[in-house]
Amino acid sequence: MGIIARQSIKGTIATYIGVAIGFVTTFFILTSYLTPEEVGLTRVLVDAATLFSSLALMGTSSSTLRFYPHFKDGSRNQQGLYFWTLIIPFIGFLLFLICFFAFKGLIIRAFEDKSPLFVNYVYFTLPMAFFILYMYVFETNATILERVAVPRIIREVFIRVGLLIGYLLYGLWHVIDLDGLVIVFCATYGLGALLNLCYLLFSQKISFKPNFSKITPELRRDFLLYTLFLITAALVGSVMPTLSSFFISAKMGLTFTGIYAIANYIATMVDIPSRSLNAIVQPRIAVALRAKQPDLATANRLYQQVSINLLLAGMVILILIWINIDLFFDILPNGEQYAAGKWVVLILGVSRLMSSTLSIGGSSLSYTRWYYTSLFFTIILLVSSVCLNNYLIPICGIEGGAWATLGSNAIYLVLLLLYVKWRVGTYPFSWKQLKVLAVGLLMLVLNYLMVFVAGKVVSEPSMAFRVVEAIVRTSIVGVACLLMVYYGNVSEDVNMLIRKGVEKRNTP
Repeated sequence: MGIIARQSIKGTIATYIGVAIGFVTTFFILTSYLTPEEVGLTRVLVDAATLFSSLALMGTSSSTLRFYPHFKDGSRNQQGLYFWTLIIPFIGFLLFLICFFAFKGLIIRAFEDKSPLFVNYVYFTLPMAFFILYMYVFETNATILERVAVPRIIREVFIRVGLLIGYLLYGLWHVIDLDGLVIVFCATYGLGALLNLCYLLFSQKISFKPNFSKITPELRRDFLLYTLFLITAALVGSVMPTLSSFFISAKMGLTFTGIYAIANYIATMVDIPSRSLNAIVQPRIAVALRAKQPDLATANRLYQQVSINLLLAGMVILILIWINIDLFFDILPNGEQYAAGKWVVLILGVSRLMSSTLSIGGSSLSYTRWYYTSLFFTIILLVSSVCLNNYLIPICGIEGGAWATLGSNAIYLVLLLLYVKWRVGTYPFSWKQLKVLAVGLLMLVLNYLMVFVAGKVVSEPSMAFRVVEAIVRTSIVGVACLLMVYYGNVSEDVNMLIRKGVEKRNTP
């Protein structure tokens, strides 16, 4: 896969470094020095800012990738494309501010009963949303340049380090109060956006100089229609990742939101590989489908190749998490409070695995003349999620929020994939995915056998024994998985990386 593989690997490495930092922050700093209510507050603030920034973005990320082939000419400013990526989101943010103050009363009334702490800090979501907005913009520009590693480092490493410092200043050293912690959040995202901008400028491969000559009436009409569609779609799609958190905050309180946030963070590890790989492969799918004669063979090959790799990587991560989940909550500071989210981890993990493996089909649709039809599917996703959250959370608690996410995603993806197959002709499925699932089943069976044997040897194991046993057992399962993947030829890309790694190690 060439540059796709290299940039994806670099981005994934940066992401996992960030995950390591986030792991320490979330599971040893937050759970030790913050209450579940304070954890819930920080989660809802970031979720709200992310939601607002997604709406203000006005679909710029998708429209930039869609119209990139039209502007592409090899110049630094790509005929003014990068200029428009700055202006359109700014207009969107101004429109968002108007809507925010117009509906401020409704927002406050929704949360003031169960989550009054969030109401006290709701205004801080405005600057945070602005900074997150332009982090998205600059990352999209880097994606066009097929250089996602540095923006990924900024998002996954720098941002997490900044937040970690804030948590330590607040919870461990007591240098700042809760107001100061929220200010640190805003400042961290602001510096992240600034660093992304500096990286683009210093790369000397991009220019934000305007060029209005390329904006023909036909292009303007096409762009406005597409953007109008994306604004509506963003209103639906950007709500989804945060919907359960908002429902739990409003119906159960920030304490339960904090428990859900910890479980959700564990589940996010499942789709980490998709963050870099999708960012790299999407421009190539766009070029293949936006050509005068669409190259469906190339688009379909990329789609299936990416889906197999993401299914394999996500499944392995989810299995390794689940086979050690009980030990994890026993080790976690105040883990008895957060163990209530155990099944949330599994349910959300399955949902993220399904989405990361299949959702690129929606991207394929957005690069065709049938892009507008995806709006109907996102509306179905929103309606089903709202209904399921509203029905299941009062019955099942935080697990109801997880089931609502899984159920609504399943409905959405099934309908979307059937339509994409009919209209576009691309589909993610191949017989090799059965091999991936077989590998996962064998991993679970092997783990069960080792747990059974360990239970027979030591009936009441100490914590030290459990930790050592988990390390040995996980290592054996991981090595067995690697061998099955390699000799079963499950993924050509994985096999190529293994062979290259072995060659480099044997090279004197």
